[in-house]
Amino acid sequence: MLATLGLAGLHWLTHRYERTVTRQQLLDETARQPRTDLSGPLNYLLIGSDHRPGANPEDQRSDTILIVHVPAGMRQAYLVSIPRDLLVAIPAAPGYGGGQDKINAAYEHGGGGEAGARLLSATLTRLTGLRFDGAALVDFSGFRQVIDLLGGIRMCVDTPVRSIHTKTQFDPGCRQMDGATTLDYVRQRYDLPGGDYDRQRHQQQMIRAVLDRAGETHLRNDPVRLDKVLRAVGGALTVDTNGVPVEDLLMAFRTLPADALQGVRLPSVPQTIDQVSYVVLENGGDGVFAALRSARMPDWAATNPRWVTRL
Repeated sequence: MLATLGLAGLHWLTHRYERTVTRQQLLDETARQPRTDLSGPLNYLLIGSDHRPGANPEDQRSDTILIVHVPAGMRQAYLVSIPRDLLVAIPAAPGYGGGQDKINAAYEHGGGGEAGARLLSATLTRLTGLRFDGAALVDFSGFRQVIDLLGGIRMCVDTPVRSIHTKTQFDPGCRQMDGATTLDYVRQRYDLPGGDYDRQRHQQQMIRAVLDRAGETHLRNDPVRLDKVLRAVGGALTVDTNGVPVEDLLMAFRTLPADALQGVRLPSVPQTIDQVSYVVLENGGDGVFAALRSARMPDWAATNPRWVTRL
């Protein structure tokens, strides 16, 4: 009886979520997995953009690019951060002839939004050989409300840094952060020892912290608050589920432990080319793309610990 009620509740929540989330074709056909099998290894593309107050409205570059890899069995997940300055070959698109550029420029050259996501996905498939089981475009400005509705999240600052946006000083230590403070912290990269690599790791930590907090707050016992969180999540997300019903995705991912998340730094190094700062792959990526394609990511992570962080 309890199991039946639980499934009924999940169905109701999924139906409500379906009505709030925006759906678009975010994956280029060259980047789309022809058929998603939820019992096998999965690869999802996560694109984050945060249009800050006062920013140029024409600046459509993506701030965050993540490949979320989930091996078969749903007991682990890897968040592979793609450096936004990574030098890549971007395919041609309407109004753009194609060429070498930073990977986050692909979203801009595609025109941002749905078309920008498609060009970015095509660029990643050309680089990695991966086809994706789905994609999500995240408006981090809207995500701020999600964090606030959860009552904030616990973030641990490992290196002192001063925000170039708000002048807030972040000193080492763990603390509860509201949405605005969290997003201010995770967008910092200047004056950090690892620069944008540290920024990528902080973004990965934020995702883990949100999942932890959502599990701690017992949202199902507070339907009013749950409804607000669902609406906030829906308002901050645009998704392409590759034809898989959201309910099936939730059922498949329900057993994924938050503490099984691992962050992966793409094997790469900064390099200045013609007085422009880029990031280039180290040794072709040290086999990480082949591991993602062949479902050998756990083995790769075990033999390449310098690039992996348990979140």
